[in-house]
Amino acid sequence: MLIVKVDVANLEYDIHSLVKAFYPEETVKVLTPDKENAEGGLIDCILNAQPTTFYISLLSNPPQIVYSDEENGLTHCYTATAPYDFKVSNGLLRKEDKNIFKQFLYLSLCDIHQKSLPWGNLTGIRPTKIAMTMIEDGKDDAQIADFMKQNHFVSDKKIKLATDIAHREHDLLSKLHVEQGYSLYIGIPFCPTRCLYCSFTSNPICAFEKEVDNYIDCLEKEMVYVSEAFSERILDSVYVGGGTPTTLSAEQLDRLLSLLEKYFDLSHLLEFTVEAGRADSITKEKLQVLHDHKVGRISVNPQTMKEETLKIIGRQHTVSQVKDAYRLAKEIGFDNINMDMILGLPGEDEGDVAETIRQIKELAPDSLTVHSLAIKRASKLKQWVEENGIDCLNNTDDMMKVAAKGAADMGMDPYYLYRQKNMSGNFENVGYAKPGKYGIYNILIMEEKQTIVACGAGTISKRVYPDGRIERCDNVKDVAQYIERIEEMIERKKELYKDS
Repeated sequence: MLIVKVDVANLEYDIHSLVKAFYPEETVKVLTPDKENAEGGLIDCILNAQPTTFYISLLSNPPQIVYSDEENGLTHCYTATAPYDFKVSNGLLRKEDKNIFKQFLYLSLCDIHQKSLPWGNLTGIRPTKIAMTMIEDGKDDAQIADFMKQNHFVSDKKIKLATDIAHREHDLLSKLHVEQGYSLYIGIPFCPTRCLYCSFTSNPICAFEKEVDNYIDCLEKEMVYVSEAFSERILDSVYVGGGTPTTLSAEQLDRLLSLLEKYFDLSHLLEFTVEAGRADSITKEKLQVLHDHKVGRISVNPQTMKEETLKIIGRQHTVSQVKDAYRLAKEIGFDNINMDMILGLPGEDEGDVAETIRQIKELAPDSLTVHSLAIKRASKLKQWVEENGIDCLNNTDDMMKVAAKGAADMGMDPYYLYRQKNMSGNFENVGYAKPGKYGIYNILIMEEKQTIVACGAGTISKRVYPDGRIERCDNVKDVAQYIERIEEMIERKKELYKDS
């Protein structure tokens, strides 16, 4: 555990995110005066046991950061001088000064570790929003680069990546009914098994088989409300995700998609996606159902083409099954197939990534989503790391380059990007696609330009107002609770979307 003591109380999230980026293997605990007093003697015990501690004083004049590493006999003291002139008012850092403080903290951490981070001091999940906003304000690429470098210390390579993606997103969003339209997400929270790294709402299908039909009954109730409430708006995209939607039987998939056709006008759809996902859930009958219902985009996700890794991460299919599922989808007629891969999986190195890319290139999918492994608190991976050590997870800039080159070799461009907490190598997730095959819903969920209504357990609906303000409501994650409280879930949506 690494302790950070700070004498003001509104910076915990920013401090935790930045410190964690430099210490991915550590549990980081940020203590404010209120927390320290509340936990009493426990804090003293923790501090006395920890050789490495940060002391951040914003109330001192000038503000200071002291880094103490007793184990190695190191102490560093950093004093905030111009241009880092942030001010504390009523015991809190002023909102407008938060980024100045983050610059000071980031540069101090860089000096301690003698390294910088590719995304600088950016800790949010949507770095492309900066470039997108500046494009909308009429700024050119040079102005965007200067802002991201001077204010956030982003590397040249990441600035170019974010700016290129923002331009593609901007062009695509201009063709949507951003304000007059909406998108629909349907969540299927079932999987064959739970993967090591997964933190999504996902339940083993074998334990919930008897509840699936009841679950679809509840989805129908939500659909009825949504179709009536949004009857005068245009439905731009539908995304059926999970979990793994193809854990449903062919008959259940047919029923679900028939309900969508019954209650919604799909004639204006620009994209209809179903995550087929895991090869051990895909059959010819299920793919035929999807194709018959005019689903245009699906995913067949290997994550890796290394058998040993598939076993470690809990995916009960083989590399051969992935290839068979992909080829079957092509034979049935799908012409927009995405594949996912993850960098930084346990024990994998650059050679393993290159081999996965080689085999994916042989299949030639229409898009490729490259994920950097993220260690989520709700995943089994966190426990695995505690038992095996963080060194077993290795994501490097060279691995990212291998994946990016593989996508370029297949004629793909990067079209969306997002980041997560605790990502291996402090990198990002990037979606690559051939022109005309960009995933519209993926862009919408990242750029938050359009209202998205989400049905199903563990989903989050989002209302985007014309002024850019965003409000959300969520459905409970537990499937039994979702079924039992379905009327409450609908009432939550009614409250969110009233007068919309």
